[in-house]
Amino acid sequence: MAVGATEGNIRNQFLVEALILCLIGGVVGIIVGITGSRIISKAFGWPTFVTVPSILLSAGFSAVVGIFFGYYPARKAAGLDPIEALRFER
Repeated sequence: MAVGATEGNIRNQFLVEALILCLIGGVVGIIVGITGSRIISKAFGWPTFVTVPSILLSAGFSAVVGIFFGYYPARKAAGLDPIEALRFER
């Protein structure tokens, strides 16, 4: 706000940041899950299948978590007075 951003700009920036962080975590989780299933499959001889719908579901769930838990901090940050926010910055 101190440099001309509106409340909507700040809220959107926080939401996009939360969404990107959750999607990165989701992609890492998908990679670890696929790798883990292949290791288990080879180590124990169990057949494992990772389907595209399960990958899309996990990515979508990660995005929903990012939006859900990013909304409150985004709304709170958008409503802060710039002077008050800068005063408590360490």
